[in-house]
Amino acid sequence: MKLLLDTHVFLWWIERNTHLSTRAVALIADPVSEVFVSIVTVWEIAIKAGLGQLEMPVDLGAFLRRELAANGFESLPIKFEHAVAARDLPRHHRDPFDRLLICQSRVETLTLVTADPAMAGYGVNVVW
Repeated sequence: MKLLLDTHVFLWWIERNTHLSTRAVALIADPVSEVFVSIVTVWEIAIKAGLGQLEMPVDLGAFLRRELAANGFESLPIKFEHAVAARDLPRHHRDPFDRLLICQSRVETLTLVTADPAMAGYGVNVVW
């Protein structure tokens, strides 16, 4: 299965947080799964860390690269098609980071791993 992790899921995974569902943990840990972390997530983490809303290491870039590699996750760049797809999204969700993750999930046919129930309203495959 090809998975795209929502930002909170990625953070909970690297923290070994117990908020992750059993199904999410099983899918992410499955060696057959291809797990992607979007540059949107990196951007959101950087912004929240800069605002003091998230405590992260000083060398954020090195830390996130190390976590991606250690967990076998692939980074997903923001493509032209992802940005353009935002035009056609209904306005269920106002968070621009989540909206771009939804676009990436739709364009790349990825299953979005999220605890946010509002994400399912966009016609993407969602698991939790």
